[in-house]
Amino acid sequence: MALELTTDNFRTEVLDSDQVSMVDFWAVWCGPCRMVGPIVEELAKEYDGKAKIGKVNVDDHREVAGDYNISSIPTILFFKGGQVVDKQVGAVPKSVLKQKLDALI
Repeated sequence: MALELTTDNFRTEVLDSDQVSMVDFWAVWCGPCRMVGPIVEELAKEYDGKAKIGKVNVDDHREVAGDYNISSIPTILFFKGGQVVDKQVGAVPKSVLKQKLDALI
């Protein structure tokens, strides 16, 4: 299952992690987010132990979303070494996200 990322645990789980992280910025009311959600969950299972896959609810954790200037959702950020190294805005097929993850691992 994808990690629930919050204002409190974002630094520890993503920025200070030695693993590549994929973070889905989403909201309950967002239709495209509901399309991407199951894909994010599948990737969390497939990449368990290889990469951290997490989700940030932008309504509940506006500070984290603001830190990364999230203005459209879903936005998926890829982190390596505590830095954003790739970005995907909008709903995309699973293969696109897998390709981005595989390139970073």
